[in-house]
Amino acid sequence: MQLLLVDDDSGFLNATSKLLTILEHNVATANSVSTAKLLISSQPNRFDQLLIDLMLEDGSGLELLDVAMEHCPNARITIITGNSAVKSLVKSLYGPKVDYLIKPISLDDLKGLLDRDDEDSDQGDSKSTAGEEGSSNDLLNFGGLIGESESMQKLYEQIARVSKTRANVMLFGESGVGKEVVANAIHFVSKAKGELVPINCGALSKDLIGSELFGHEKGAFTGAVARKEGIFEQGNKGTVFLDEVTEMPIDMQPNLLRVLETKQVKRLGGTKLIDFDARVISATNRKQQDLMEGNKIMREDLFYRLAIFPIHIPPLRTRKEDIPALANYFVGQLNLDNDTSMTLSEEGLSILQSHHWPGNVRELRHSIHRAYIMTPDDEDVVRIDSIEDISLLSQVHKSDENIAAKEAGSAIAPGRTIAEIERELIEVTMKDLDGDKKKAADSLGISLKTLYSRLNEYERLDNTSAKE
Repeated sequence: MQLLLVDDDSGFLNATSKLLTILEHNVATANSVSTAKLLISSQPNRFDQLLIDLMLEDGSGLELLDVAMEHCPNARITIITGNSAVKSLVKSLYGPKVDYLIKPISLDDLKGLLDRDDEDSDQGDSKSTAGEEGSSNDLLNFGGLIGESESMQKLYEQIARVSKTRANVMLFGESGVGKEVVANAIHFVSKAKGELVPINCGALSKDLIGSELFGHEKGAFTGAVARKEGIFEQGNKGTVFLDEVTEMPIDMQPNLLRVLETKQVKRLGGTKLIDFDARVISATNRKQQDLMEGNKIMREDLFYRLAIFPIHIPPLRTRKEDIPALANYFVGQLNLDNDTSMTLSEEGLSILQSHHWPGNVRELRHSIHRAYIMTPDDEDVVRIDSIEDISLLSQVHKSDENIAAKEAGSAIAPGRTIAEIERELIEVTMKDLDGDKKKAADSLGISLKTLYSRLNEYERLDNTSAKE
């Protein structure tokens, strides 16, 4: 499909054009009304679909609608906006040929919109507003693949590359970063014929995990009243998602390794080997280095079989520039679910961006939902006065900090030198930001050169101490 994407935000333009390319469409881009008008008028009937941002630097995207209808009369038009209230306005002016996407936009939003156009271009006013129609998978559960930060663009690139293969993928990331969302995206972009079948290895008892993974025959054990297919059979021609795979009992891991090596599974109590063809995506909140040091958590041979292509999902605190897009998306979803038109203020977004978010995207989502509920009915701006008011996790942490402070007293105890306190502050910040020196320097309010100088000095002191 030939697409024209019009938006004056270069980050959004690049990220969205990449998503559309992943979906195997030809994409032309324009960053202004004037450039878009020239592209449309100089190449009549070229475009099948136009995705137009409502607010552009040199005018309104609505200015392009008449031009598009004159030169590309058969093209579908989608207005991209951050305000769901625009939908009824544009619908009344231009009728059912115009669709709507609410920023931020996920891969699933684009796929759903363009698939509906392929199936029936005369369907009328499709339900393409983000989240207005449920997707075939759960890609939107935590806001979808939302973000234009450098780390998210790297993630999109990794998904695009691995989706062209059938390689097994292991996802690394803290709790709440959206590992299942990424697993869904990989399955989705791969265009697998079968389903994605998830299982949480940490939620099953040792007695049940074998049955869930491999299936069982009737009478295989007490309570096996009927034959059951395991997830590898269920995921044939599709994807098997092993969430929290590192919580699998160590003595069950050789059985899983055998299945992965042979691409055959035998149900418990059965004798027949059953062939299957499925990509295996696994996920863990443990660090990759921990899994590669000995066999205490996971067998080394199983790790290398599962982690042919490892992907590290960034924590939210390292991509705070994506918080406004995520926050506005969650508010947009709540508006659609409750027929409201709430917004977030700049002050509210600033408070959200100042928080550490130890619970990552999941914590952000639930915090915004809580703030939305707590906002009085006569207000149209979601009330966010402080993080502690809306985040249960922050409330717990704050309580823990108060208790610890009362029990242990201040961390800045008498007798400690300024140099010692400074070093502790730098090291804690570096650890908190996963070793990102630039972000650590910004957070500490010092230059990158000064930070390097301090770190080199600490390394020299440690080496001198070790020799002594």
